[in-house]
Order: sequence, then C-alpha cells, then structure tokens
Amino acid sequence: MDANIIVIDDEQDFLDSIRRGLLTSGYRSVRVESDPRAAAALFDQGEEFDVALVDITMPGMSGLELLNRIKAASPQTECIMVTAIDEARVAVDCLKSGAYDYLVKPISKEELLKSVRRALERQHLFDLIDLGKRKTPPELTHREAFQAIITQSEPMQRILKEAELHARSDVPILISGETGTGKELLARAIHQASTRARQRFTAINMDSLDHALFGAEFFGHIRGAFTGADKDRAGFLEETHRGTLFLDEIGNLPLELQGKLLRVLQSGEFIKLGSSRPQQADIRVIAATNEDLEKLMARKKFRKDLYFRLRGAWIDLPPLRQRSNDIPLLVKHFCDNFCKQSPACKIEQDALESLMNYAYPGNIRELKGIVDAALNLGRCRGLFNCHLPEAVRRHHKPAAEHAPVGADEIVPLAENEKRYILKAYQAAGGNKSRAAHILGISLSTLRRKLETYGIE
Repeated sequence: MDANIIVIDDEQDFLDSIRRGLLTSGYRSVRVESDPRAAAALFDQGEEFDVALVDITMPGMSGLELLNRIKAASPQTECIMVTAIDEARVAVDCLKSGAYDYLVKPISKEELLKSVRRALERQHLFDLIDLGKRKTPPELTHREAFQAIITQSEPMQRILKEAELHARSDVPILISGETGTGKELLARAIHQASTRARQRFTAINMDSLDHALFGAEFFGHIRGAFTGADKDRAGFLEETHRGTLFLDEIGNLPLELQGKLLRVLQSGEFIKLGSSRPQQADIRVIAATNEDLEKLMARKKFRKDLYFRLRGAWIDLPPLRQRSNDIPLLVKHFCDNFCKQSPACKIEQDALESLMNYAYPGNIRELKGIVDAALNLGRCRGLFNCHLPEAVRRHHKPAAEHAPVGADEIVPLAENEKRYILKAYQAAGGNKSRAAHILGISLSTLRRKLETYGIE
C-alpha cells in the first residue's frame, strides 16, 4: 500500500518480524532502524514517514524522547508506541505527547495491521480537512494518473486532489454526476493513483448487465453448473482479485440483485455457481450514478444498506456548464487528438464562442462528439463555425450584436447570489448536501441561505 512506514527498535528480531508482517500485507515501503538517534536524525533532515512504530525502551534515547523529536520535526507522522511492559502511566504519557496508539509486546499481526490501518485513516481524514481549509488546491502527487482529465477549473482541481487522497485507502467511493461528466475516467484515475494500479480495473455497466446471468457473471461457475457450462469460468470478482471493480450506473441495478451484491461487498466472500467452496476476493469498489440515489431510496427502489456500503466517500462531478473555462482546453485537446497528422489545425474564434455558449446536456462526451464531427467535415483543416450543429451555432452572437449594458440592467449582487444558489439547489434535485458540494460551501451555510429565501 502507498504509505511510508518506519519501525524503530533495538531488537533486530522484532524489526525483522514487523517488517516482514507489513510487507506481506501489501505495505511496500517499510524502513527499519535500530538506533533511535539515527532515526531522530532522519526526521530532522526532513525525511517523511506516514507512520512510525517506536519502541519505548531503547539505549541512547528513550522512546518518549524520540516521540517528541518526531512530532517536532514531522507533526503529520502518526506514531504508534511499542513496549514490553503494560504500564498505564507510560501509555498516558505517550498519548499526551502526541502518540496515536500504544501496543504491548508480543504483538499479533492482526493487532499490528489494525493499528497501522487506523493511523493511516486518521492521517487521511486530516489531509481532507486540510484540503477544505486551503484557499488554493495543493499539487497532485500522482499527476500521471490524472493526466487524462483536462481541467483548469479550481473546483475540479480540488475534486482531483480529494480523489487522490481517497486513492490511498481502500474506502469504497461513490461518484455522482450527469451523463458524460467523466465518472469512469475519474474512477480509472483513482485506480492508477492507488496501490492496486498494477492489478486489474474491471468496469461493469449495471444497466447493460444480463440480469438472468448476474450470478454467473459476478461469481463465475464450474463445469457442469448449468446447461452449457462446459468448462470452469472465472467471474468478475475472481478476475479482479486485488484490483478495482467499477460499477457504473449502479442506480439501475434491480432491487432483487442488490442484496446479492451487498453480501459480497460486506464479506468479500463468494461461491462459484455449482461449487460449495467459498472464495475470498480482495477488491476495491468504486460505483457511479447519474441518478439521485436518495430519491430512489425514498421510493424503495434502492437499498439503504447498499447505499451506505458504497458511499464510503462521495465525489460529485460538476456538469460542463459549471466549468465553462475548461471548454477551450478541452476543444484544443480534442482537436490535437483527432487531427494528429495536421498539427496546424486552426480553431476559428466564432466556433469557439459558439461552443462556449452552448449548455451541453451531454457534457464532455457531447462536446467531444461535436468537435470530432466538425473536424471531420473540415477535413482537419480547422474547426469552423459553419461545421457545428445548428443547435450549437444559434447560441452564438456575433460581436456586432453585443450591446453595452445599461446601469438599469445590472442585477444586485445579492440577487445574483440567490439565483445561483437556487439554480444549484434545483440542479441537485433538492438535495442540500449535493447542492452545497456543487457550490463549494458548507452545508450549514447553504441551509442558512435557503432559510433566508423561505426554503426549509
């Protein structure tokens, strides 16, 4: 897993045992250090570690002293203290000094992994809180994983950073957004930024899935399980073991199949059709929907327990009309891709203005289709306004038609804010949490604004 861990203890056998246990559990970067002074120097020199396991009793420097040095140099490092003596006073002193946890030797592998996992989840939570406080989004660490997502929009950059932070863990993710906003593209980027990047990414459109064959498709089957099963076959779960399973259009999964999916997600266990032997699947689940699942739940069309199982983290992608400053970038990107043999492909200003003024009910997917069709008509000599669909061109106003705005036409700022908030609230289908996410404001702020507009 994508975490830097250091283990500091003067007993070499203990170091070897802990390192082996972490590496075999998927943690790829585990450093061991038997000298506490050398470990302190690493932190003083700016070395970054997500988690430090620190023995309390060591020659040359006590674990408590080392803990204080670590916290002074690297406050974000989560420290787990280790001791051979179960003494409450020592534990309290460590926790007061900033330690996250306190383990007593001998330490079982299960106990170790649980403590490390919780420490990383705590750090992840603080990173998300820090992201919310920042005035500008921080740089992506895995830029190559997100390079296919073209944007200069600040809200989108925050969304990408949030997605990157979620990629560190195995928490399930629910991606919502209108058709064509790039939900699968984001899911693939999260997979590429995760520790599962070398494993399989399996995308399943739940709307096109053959419901009668759900069990065979997901669980697989053995030879002779049913008529026509002439050989063993692996299902999605077995094929995606240690990888990422992307469930697109999850809102379209029939209610009778949702329970079967839930059982697999809860236990990670499945049985092939025709077999009696349980198998385990280590899978990270990302689901996507353009439906309002909360409305589906209210109509008894979607199970609440499945919803909360899928929504470990929630990312809502804005429609293209709310990030129109990305349109020129996307247009150039589509032109460059479509006309690879014509690097001098010209983008006519009138064409770009028409594209900027269009609302895109199909979002980025629609924009790409429009641009590709126009380039094809222009034989890649350029992107011309005359080759755009009439529905797009009729929104364009030539420069001569733009008249100066009179003072009596200017709407007060408060009224503009009200219109914008109500538009977002309507676009979110009356879902306040989603509307607040779209607007980039807190839920409490949105509720206060709506109350002033007479909306409970």
